[in-house]
Amino acid sequence: MVFLSKSLRLWAHRKLVPARNSEEIGDLRFSTQCLVVGSFICFERLFSEALQSGTMEGFFRLISYFQTQSEPAYCGLASLSVVLNALEIDPRRKWKGPWRWFDESMLDCCEPLDKVKAEGITFGKVACLAHCAGAKVEAFHTNQSTIGHFRDHVIKCTSTEDCHLIASYHRKPFKQTGSGHFSPIGGYHAGSDMALILDVARFKYPPHWVPLTLLWEAMDTIDEATGCPRGFMLLSRLQKASSLLYTLSCRHESWVSMAKYLTDDVPILLKSEGLHTVPEVLNVIFKSLPTNAGDFIKWVAEVRRQEEDEPRLSMEEKERLAVKEEVLQQVHETELFKFVSDFLLSARSCCANLLSSRDKDLLPEIAATVCCQGAALLSGDLGASESFCCSETCIKCLRANGDAPMTVVSGTVVSNGNKQGVDMLIPVSPGNSKSCCSFSHNNCVVMHPTINDVFTVLLLALPPQTWIGIKDDRLLAEIHGLVSIENLPDVLEQEVLHLQRQLHFLKEMQR
Repeated sequence: MVFLSKSLRLWAHRKLVPARNSEEIGDLRFSTQCLVVGSFICFERLFSEALQSGTMEGFFRLISYFQTQSEPAYCGLASLSVVLNALEIDPRRKWKGPWRWFDESMLDCCEPLDKVKAEGITFGKVACLAHCAGAKVEAFHTNQSTIGHFRDHVIKCTSTEDCHLIASYHRKPFKQTGSGHFSPIGGYHAGSDMALILDVARFKYPPHWVPLTLLWEAMDTIDEATGCPRGFMLLSRLQKASSLLYTLSCRHESWVSMAKYLTDDVPILLKSEGLHTVPEVLNVIFKSLPTNAGDFIKWVAEVRRQEEDEPRLSMEEKERLAVKEEVLQQVHETELFKFVSDFLLSARSCCANLLSSRDKDLLPEIAATVCCQGAALLSGDLGASESFCCSETCIKCLRANGDAPMTVVSGTVVSNGNKQGVDMLIPVSPGNSKSCCSFSHNNCVVMHPTINDVFTVLLLALPPQTWIGIKDDRLLAEIHGLVSIENLPDVLEQEVLHLQRQLHFLKEMQR
């Protein structure tokens, strides 16, 4: 314990000295019973006592990955990066070089980074990002919880390394400069009922203890951007892997109408119609899809820098692609996929919103878009993917040591006169010529994820109660047979369960 005490003293001396700006020191010391970071001795005592009581268990995990937000409005992204890395969640793509590591620049699936940089990010979007990144998320606005409930969760999360809490609060109750902010909670002192805020704006404030009642007051404020109160979210690892190939997206604002349509409107439509066949059910669902429905569910493509020599796939990349292809193949083997494919081939004007997305399924079109986005990410030119253009793409099938061929789309991306080669790793599955979105290789037609299978898995992910309004008992039994996840292979079942959790989560976010 002597060594630990000296180590903590050294760490505290280097990391926890108050800001040099006299105004901010005044803010930090505004009350003897609130922010105690101005007193080193008090901080050390609270830290030591909380450590002995077991409510600093998550601190060392968090502090190992603690970082300063790189932009004034990136507090939500920085807090999330810290927690995701502390939970050792696999980002499923490389950060730089060979390293797989969460960074603020990678958290762009639910909100464009340039928008976050300019406007900040809302509580719901941070929670959505955490979910998309592969964490188990429980999010509570203050009007959905109580201070007692919050205290219980703080104690739970600070007593383990397996769960961490991010608070969304307003700085005003702390008499700090600024407004809305996010930061992880690093510890709890039961005797004084104080929480340790690991402030990711380290250029302004070091970690500091605050009374939990004051933190609740700071969270129980209205975010003007949404009209909803702030709150807190609990993040932990999922027992099983998150999505491998498909994901729901709240990046585009149309997700609100799409989520409402699927969970609220579709059951009513199915109940009100006299339906007798599966194509009639699909027609009812697809003909009234909201605009830009295709933006709601996507398949995830992996982008990397192009190697200087002959491109090769690492064993890790091969394994990830193989699993994605297994999911894709299992989707194609479902009876529901056959119905959806036949329906989309025969559909015309009744499904304009859906069919308008089909041109976007062509591999060159996908590659041009994704490679540009990937190049912007890899080059660090965040939020500027609009300034990138993909001048050319080509499909390569790589084979090594007798392995099955892996499909890579290589592209040359141009931005401000600079060229960068990128590769997009494509999962493919043997298909037939019925698909309009396929390409031929070695006399074998193969298919990458298209609107056919994307919407198949979306239908599989609808809540079971979606279909109970169908009046024809024979049709209802047939639909249940088509969408039952109990009949799915294990890998696809887990993929669908993840989408179901996402859909439920997005529905709850609307409340």
